[in-house]
Amino acid sequence: MNLVLRTAILIFCDFVLVNLAMVLTLLIRFYESGNALYYLQSYINFAPLAAGLMIISFYLFRLYHKVWAYASIGELIAITIAVSAGTAGVFILSFFIQTPLPRSVVLMSWAFNILIIGGSRGAWRVYVQAQKAMGQDSGYKKEKRKALIVGAGDAGAMVVRELRNHGNGLIPVGFVDDDVKKHGMTILGIPVLGGRDRLPEIIKKRIIAEVIIAMPSVPREIIRQTVQTCKGANARLKILPGIYQLIDGKVTVNGLRSVQVEDLLGRDPVMVNMRQIAGYLTGRTVMVTGAGGSIGSELCRQVAGFSPSRLIVLGHGENSIHNIVMELRESYHDLTVDIEIADVRDKLRIDGIFELYRPSVVFHAAAHKHVPLMERHPDEAVKTNVFGTRNVAEAADRVGTDIFVMISTDKAVNPSSVMGATKRLAELVVQHLDKMSRTTFTAVRFGNVLGSSGSVVPTFKRQILRGGPVTVTHPEMKRYFMTIPEAVQLVIQAGVMAEGGEVFILDMGEPVKIVDLAKLMITLSGLEPGKDIEIRFTGARPGEKLFEELLTAEEGSDVTKHERIFVARPTAVDFARLEAELHRLLIQTGNGGIAGEDVFEVLAGLIANFNHYRKEMAG
Repeated sequence: MNLVLRTAILIFCDFVLVNLAMVLTLLIRFYESGNALYYLQSYINFAPLAAGLMIISFYLFRLYHKVWAYASIGELIAITIAVSAGTAGVFILSFFIQTPLPRSVVLMSWAFNILIIGGSRGAWRVYVQAQKAMGQDSGYKKEKRKALIVGAGDAGAMVVRELRNHGNGLIPVGFVDDDVKKHGMTILGIPVLGGRDRLPEIIKKRIIAEVIIAMPSVPREIIRQTVQTCKGANARLKILPGIYQLIDGKVTVNGLRSVQVEDLLGRDPVMVNMRQIAGYLTGRTVMVTGAGGSIGSELCRQVAGFSPSRLIVLGHGENSIHNIVMELRESYHDLTVDIEIADVRDKLRIDGIFELYRPSVVFHAAAHKHVPLMERHPDEAVKTNVFGTRNVAEAADRVGTDIFVMISTDKAVNPSSVMGATKRLAELVVQHLDKMSRTTFTAVRFGNVLGSSGSVVPTFKRQILRGGPVTVTHPEMKRYFMTIPEAVQLVIQAGVMAEGGEVFILDMGEPVKIVDLAKLMITLSGLEPGKDIEIRFTGARPGEKLFEELLTAEEGSDVTKHERIFVARPTAVDFARLEAELHRLLIQTGNGGIAGEDVFEVLAGLIANFNHYRKEMAG
């Protein structure tokens, strides 16, 4: 049905309904006095004008542009406003046209119009929903699958509405919620069947095909408990991903997805001071090095959201840089994005780029991060992580950059690997420069990020898809984990708080055993660890520690204004000796590379608590 025909039909129906409202008003008002017939005859001449004014009001308030199959409170408010305006017009008209109708009748008709016009729209919605429930709206009966919704709040109610409209055969049959006051109640006609502890029983008794977790704002521990409770139940698990969907009302069936490890291991939502962040990024020239990597690309996405005047995307890998730039240009049409393919080890090239753009803020994420590979190529780790950082930091100092934030790692604490040792040296380099520069230099230290290219999560996913085995280095191996967006939000927030020379430490929560992570991922895949997928221990790799630390014994930490960010207390460093040793190391690595043992020896001389496994073996 085209729009013109649909509008014409609605106008005709409303013409009839508006007159019906006036007739009912007259009958009720004058029934007992016996004058109803007289006033009904008098109304006949006035009816076209009165009804016409109401129709015009309905049109002006766009009642004929709404899809009434989805009518809600907003549409009822629109009807009330339109009827009120139309009634006011009819009331004013009655002063200019001779009619025996009492004006009180016109005012009384206001309530009947709202009741009848609103009721007609509501009846149409009920009819459409009933048709959908019976599977008649698509011309055939769909295969019905029962859904149980965990969370009887706003998000759960939105999921019910969405399933009823576009559920593709998925029928909501019940809620589960820990609030005992809701037990036995109904929401949108769907009963609340009990608490989460009854999930296995309800799934089995009701023959549930899918369990939908609709609790976007609860702590991750609640999600973990829910998944664990459903373990072994013959039902698929889906989740409503984020609280932002609840805020925006963007709950769709396509938005529901399988539960992922990030939903269970990530920390609770991060609260950042958006005004402070905008204050140092909006309208500024911002550079991100290592912009093609997991952290660097997410930094670009989040920085772009604060409307910098220019974003310089710098990296060595052309494909990864191309991908993030294309994404940014598709999402932020008004943002100026400049591409620089460069190696941070190339001092002249980096100096030229900084002279060209003179960035106000620099996020330095470029680094070699793979522990076993850097054990085999220690001179490459030194060149990129130490001297690459120094090149970028010194260039920032020369052009008067305001804030320089270096991305560090928990592996820099009491390092047992070349990668960790070089990142610790990079921290010392920026602290050293901060003492001599107008630029505010700072570093942010955190642990593993879920889903990054170097994370165990993609590796485990590939191994599970192949049918196993899933390989874990050691049964006691533990790591801190954080989602990439969460880590980057805190990095940007730390940039606001920087006063110069700090090493900020992000709250990583509790460490997780890698073997437990492997078991969790196997379970989320619908398989049983040890039965369907073997877990095989391969032994710790060179340079790996069983447990990573976030602070040295000497550092300790102090709180900051943000509950999830701490700052390490500065340690005493002989910067003159550091400068001399770095110069010697630069000369050695500049001669075509140096032997691994020489790098280990130099690093051990620079970092007293460098507990490298080769040194331990030699001892």
